Order: sequence, then C-alpha cells, then structure tokens
Amino acid sequence: MKNRWLIAASAVGIHGSIGSVYAWSVFNLPLEQTFGWDRSAVASTFSLAIFFLGLSAAIMGHFVEKHGPRKAGLLAATFWGAGLLIAGFGTSVGNIYLLWLGYGIFGGIGLGIGYITPVSTLVKWFPDRRGFATGLAIMGFGFGAMIGGPVFGYLMENFSIPFTFYASGIAYMAVMYLSALYLERPPQGWMPDGMKEAVASGAQKITKDLTQQTANEAVKTAPFYWLWLMMFINISCGIGVIYSASPLAQETIGLSPTEAAAVVGLMAVFNGIGRLGWATLSDSLGRANTYIAFFVLQIALFAVLPNIGSVLMFQVVLFTIMTCYGGGFATLPAFIGDLFGTKQLGAIHGYILTAWAAAGLVGPQIAAYLRSVTGSYELTLYIFGGAFVVALGVAFMMKAYITKARGKLEAVTA
Repeated sequence: MKNRWLIAASAVGIHGSIGSVYAWSVFNLPLEQTFGWDRSAVASTFSLAIFFLGLSAAIMGHFVEKHGPRKAGLLAATFWGAGLLIAGFGTSVGNIYLLWLGYGIFGGIGLGIGYITPVSTLVKWFPDRRGFATGLAIMGFGFGAMIGGPVFGYLMENFSIPFTFYASGIAYMAVMYLSALYLERPPQGWMPDGMKEAVASGAQKITKDLTQQTANEAVKTAPFYWLWLMMFINISCGIGVIYSASPLAQETIGLSPTEAAAVVGLMAVFNGIGRLGWATLSDSLGRANTYIAFFVLQIALFAVLPNIGSVLMFQVVLFTIMTCYGGGFATLPAFIGDLFGTKQLGAIHGYILTAWAAAGLVGPQIAAYLRSVTGSYELTLYIFGGAFVVALGVAFMMKAYITKARGKLEAVTA
C-alpha cells in the first residue's frame, strides 16, 4: 500500500510544474519588445494554452478514469515538456505560430491532462479531508509561478527567451515523469485507519454525497451548469488580472519591470495559499458558503482596485483577489464530489473545466482590448466587479438547492 502523503507530494510535483503557466505575464513585454509582436498576438499564446487546458481536461477525463493516474501523468509530462521545447524553437527563429503551437496547443493539452490527473486520485485517498486534499494538490498549481516568475525573468535577462523555454521544458518534464510514476488509486472504499475506527465506533458519521452520477448524467442537471457559470466568471476575471498583472503594476503604481515580476511571483504565493486555505475551510464552512464568500469579497475588491495609489494597498487587494481565484479552483473538486459523488469525478471535473477554456479566451482578450482602446485597465476592473454580482446570485441558488436536496436525502435515509 502506498503512502497517501507521498501521493500528495507527487500531485504537488505535477501541479507545481504546470502551474508555471501563471507566470506568463513575465513573458509579455520581452516578447513584444524583442520580436515586435503586438499585445493581442502575444496574449493569444496564453489564451490558447488555457483554452486547450480546458478542452483537453474535458476530453481526457474519461482517459484518466479508464487508464489510471500514472499513464495520464506521463502523457501530461510529455505534452507539457514538448510544448515548451517547441516554444523555445519558435522563439529562436522568431516564428509566433510555432510559439502558439508549442506553448498554446501542445502545452495546453499537457496542462489539462496534468491538472485533472492527481486531483481525482487525491480525493479518493483523503475521504476524511476532501477539501484539504484537493487544496493541497491545487496549491502546487498556484505556487508554480512563485518559482517560475523570478526564474523565467532571470533566465531571459541573463541568457535568452529561447533558452528559458528549453531549460524549463527539460526540467518540468523530469519532475513530472518522476511524480507520475508514484501515482496510484487506493482500493475501492479505502479509508485511513483513524477514520475506519471512528466510523466503526460511531464517533464519526460519513456525510453521504447527494448523488452518485456518471459524467454524462451530471451534465443533464442544473447544478452542473451553475458550477460551470460560477467557475467561468471567477476564472475570467482572475485570469484577466493575472495576464495584466505585470503591466498593470508598472502603469498604475509605477513599479519597475523587476519589481512587477516580483509582484507576479508573490501573486502566485497567495494564489497557492488561497487554494489550500479556502479549500480546507470549505470542509467546515460548506462549499456553497465558501463560493458566496469569494464573490462578496471580489465585488468589493474590484471596485476599489482602480483607485488605489498606495503600493502596499495595491498589493493587499491584488493578493486577496488571488486567494479567492485560487480557492475557487481548489474547492471545485470537493464540491463536485459532494454533488455528484466520486464515481467519475475526474471526468465531471474535466467537463466543468471547459469553463476554464472559455475564460482563457475571454479574460485576457477583454483586458488587452480595453487597455488598447481606453489606455488603462480601469474599465476592465469595473466590468469584472459587475460580473461577480451575477456569480453571487448563482451561488445563492446553489446553496438553496443543496439545502433542499440534503433534507430530502436525510429524510429518505431516516
């Protein structure tokens, strides 16, 4: 029997590698200045990566369920590593189409498979702390840019853009291969010893999932689309901020490119902290209440962000937004388990992550377009704040549904 904490460490290894995608904003200005590519063309690289992340997660969720996490993890490592190597070649010859192909398409496919693979496995290894477990894995995705941002900046400054892609491709492929080789599902119905004893003695009751559905059954229900919409809004707005973080910090509060790169790295820290913190809190607060808290906070934060002149307050608001953004991702798999069970959690998770694919196209493009038209990011931030009002309404609908469904389930059980 494998150690579940080493399984968790392997999950963090995979997510930490692919999470470096969140350091993309460090590449924006160097690519524009070195090759003369316009802002929208450079933004398309990141948009493609997130689009193919969501698309491949949706398509390959069934592959993960059928073939297991080890094979899926190795496949993810191959696509992500190869994508970075192709991106290195593309920038070495100054061809943006090869950059799109490598980082955007090949890399995006690796991101999607790598994202869902360890999460669905960890939920089964931690039936006693579902939110904590998914938060732990997805925390690694948030922390990926904490290392990636400064390292990419250093490599580009001291070597070159192509070298940065080559070096990271080889390094991430190695880490992901080693991590994937340890991944394995637990036996059906497995519980840790402490939980087994507590359940047997009656000291702990197992909270039943509302249903046990396949992915194709789940997509026919209203809660599936409510989850999709909440994630789409949370991701679109968050990813728009991530995309524009470095230039936003330089233009709004006058940070230098080096200081702005450090802010991008710190954003990743709070993205990661939010993933573990909010997901763990959701075990006691409840998943729907956690999402309500995300949206209430962000309505207020996006309203004040454009008017901040203080460097410290700018960072406090930005980093708090990042905790909510990361927390939304980390709480999602546990929310799916509560609503639809763990029978095909990976496949359902993949379907909902099509919201990420759509948001990857919408968020950065809105930010880039409005910046080019208005000369600032102010209008973008206000629009994002308004979108969270819609998300909050959906979250209240979800809470009402869960309360009613839980009551019916308990009545039937009694």
